[in-house]
Amino acid sequence: MKTHKLLFVMVVLFLSIIAGCSNRIVNEEQKINVQKRIHDENNYKDFKVISDNDEVQKVQEIVFDTEWENAKVQMESPADYRFIFQYKNPNIEAKVVSYKLWISPNNDVVEIVMKDDAYAILNKENSSILIEILAGENLPN
Repeated sequence: MKTHKLLFVMVVLFLSIIAGCSNRIVNEEQKINVQKRIHDENNYKDFKVISDNDEVQKVQEIVFDTEWENAKVQMESPADYRFIFQYKNPNIEAKVVSYKLWISPNNDVVEIVMKDDAYAILNKENSSILIEILAGENLPN
């Protein structure tokens, strides 16, 4: 009987530790590193780091709630912006997912490619929010 109680306590303790560790990573603060294309070339420069939690969460909501199409697309020009999410805590290692963003020729929506194999066009509202946060500008239309 004592062995069963001890085993039960050890299992509960182990599961608590696992849950605590995974919660910490989920709740860990992130930042967004944004790069901007230089001229018409496929060269980019570091543009800005977004560390405001509300802005990071808003971008995450838009990107993660987007309906992605599995597709490899060939765009006419290199992306206007590239961005990645990173944990603020340098001790947390995570797989980096890159996003490429194009402002449409009509300047009213943005197109995004994730990891070179998923594609989405955002609606006007989400496009405006994303460009305002990532680029600090408003879409003209």
